Amino acid sequence: MSVYEDIAEFAAALPPMRALAGLDLGEKTVGVAVSDRMLSVATPLETIRRKKFSLDAARVLEIAAERELGGLILGLPRNMDGTEGARCQSTRAFARNISRMTDLPITFWDERLSTVAAERALLEADTSRRRRAEVIDHVAAGYILQGVLDRLRHIRGAA
Repeated sequence: MSVYEDIAEFAAALPPMRALAGLDLGEKTVGVAVSDRMLSVATPLETIRRKKFSLDAARVLEIAAERELGGLILGLPRNMDGTEGARCQSTRAFARNISRMTDLPITFWDERLSTVAAERALLEADTSRRRRAEVIDHVAAGYILQGVLDRLRHIRGAA
């Protein structure tokens, strides 16, 4: 099982010079963002329309193969008080299930406010309502991934 609760353990499991993907799992979509190989910047990539797990996972793993990714980060949608509800259970189930299909290390990142931050950035960029709806999920995935990249830089700097 390659699912890590601890970000430092996840960092230790990462292969060198491989990009990462951040996933924002929604009920209808999966937002995907990817990093560069230096793990410095997250770039929103695409939004997968959810169909069923096997198809959703196949697309995520296809992206992982195409981009030679070294790990996956799933946004964990905790409640504002830090507790975990049904959406967290669903995210953890996705991680467990996809970990059976790949050796990539997988971890979670507290995604509270990532969608709010993404929405704010899109509003500041004067993005139309329709365009915001199209890109919000993978922009939110970018915020999730950037949070992890910043944390990894801190962990590596301390090492």
